[in-house]
Amino acid sequence: MTNWETVIGLEVHAELATESKMFSPARNVFGGEPNTNVHPVCLGLPGTLPVVNGKAVELGIKLGLALNCTINRCEFARKNYFYPDMPKDYQISQYEMALNTDGYIDLPTGTRIRVERAHLEEDTGKSTHVGESGRITGADYSLVDYNRAGVPLIEIVSHPDLRSSEDAKSYVSELRAILVAVGASDGKMEEGSLRVDANVSVRPVGSTELRTRCEVKNVNSLRSLGRAINYEVARHIRLYEDGEAPIQETRHWDEEAGRTQPGRSKEEAEDYRYFTDPDLVVMDPSPDWIEEIRASMPVLPAQIRSSLIEDGADPHVAATVIARGLGPLVAATIGAGADAKKTLTHAQNNIDPDAVGVLDASMFAELVKMETDGKLTATQAKSVLGELCQKGGRAADIAASMGFEAMEVGELEALLDQIIADSPDEWERFCEGETKLQGFFTGQIMKATKGKADGREINQLLIAKKP
Repeated sequence: MTNWETVIGLEVHAELATESKMFSPARNVFGGEPNTNVHPVCLGLPGTLPVVNGKAVELGIKLGLALNCTINRCEFARKNYFYPDMPKDYQISQYEMALNTDGYIDLPTGTRIRVERAHLEEDTGKSTHVGESGRITGADYSLVDYNRAGVPLIEIVSHPDLRSSEDAKSYVSELRAILVAVGASDGKMEEGSLRVDANVSVRPVGSTELRTRCEVKNVNSLRSLGRAINYEVARHIRLYEDGEAPIQETRHWDEEAGRTQPGRSKEEAEDYRYFTDPDLVVMDPSPDWIEEIRASMPVLPAQIRSSLIEDGADPHVAATVIARGLGPLVAATIGAGADAKKTLTHAQNNIDPDAVGVLDASMFAELVKMETDGKLTATQAKSVLGELCQKGGRAADIAASMGFEAMEVGELEALLDQIIADSPDEWERFCEGETKLQGFFTGQIMKATKGKADGREINQLLIAKKP
């Protein structure tokens, strides 16, 4: 495969975090009983008229600024096609006049990926095709849920600048972190809030042509994205080397089979018969509004990552924390005086991003300081952190309520002496170099103190007592 270069462009669809839908007052929430979060507008009933959700436009502008885009005068268009989950038989989107254009994202590696556009549109409903195939062709029957129909979307379209599946995964991870940081979307791929279409092609190394691409639709995890791209790259190369060529089409990733399956021939723009939606006016965001939104922008993931690395964080750890959406919390906690290394360790290993709850930087910083000062062991700090996420409060109060009190060194040393006296054979073997017995003595002390002892102090005492 070294004679071939991979060319990837991504289309990422993110559901915007508004209370209502893009053009109707129906609720924008995940889940719920099928066909309950609906309204005559998003059902496409005759005589209804759409009204633009101003909050969706604001979030769209905020994301555009975060992606270094130009914010434009824009309009909505009708994208015409038939599918059971399209109640109007057209989707309201943006075509020739998009809200955001000509931006870029810098990956953690420093590679710059150009963003062609980030435009607003509405989501479709969800079809469930019942039958062995799982697809509309060959289904026994189909069920349609319109709860998602009309949900505000922003579609971020990259230029074909990505050259590997790893870069593609890094791009989506960075984009997700930006979406979460600016409050535009929750970025939950598992709930469909973030979906990725990957346009994949290959070309001979040194060539600048863009060959026939295939679009892998609606990939819903980073792992699947990487696997799907790698499969398509290998398939394209095999076809070319066998004297054939891929056809332009959409394909669907089958996670269980580990392969893509053919979908339909890929439409071109003219197939959708775009035209300006006559029910919606042109939008022209004023410079004052754009600057007001710019002033409200939070610190972005790239800036946080750079700051964490300056504080001594390993770049991989910093990237992991950013990807988990915990960058702002970690940066604020370190800014409040907490030890950077301990803060990052907790963020990487001991905090569930979906269960952060009421934890804020001041609570987190107090906890980390107690651990740094030796008032809590690492195990105790983890337990207190879990309570802080659920209930909030002061770390000292929670530690006291859980019976966590730091042991004096003299008390710990006396206990170790007693355990050594009770285990002379183990101590002799440890002194002779059987290092795994260090865990034995540490375990005995932890058992005797019910986890209150500090493992670091135990290790220091063990080393000091060796002859």
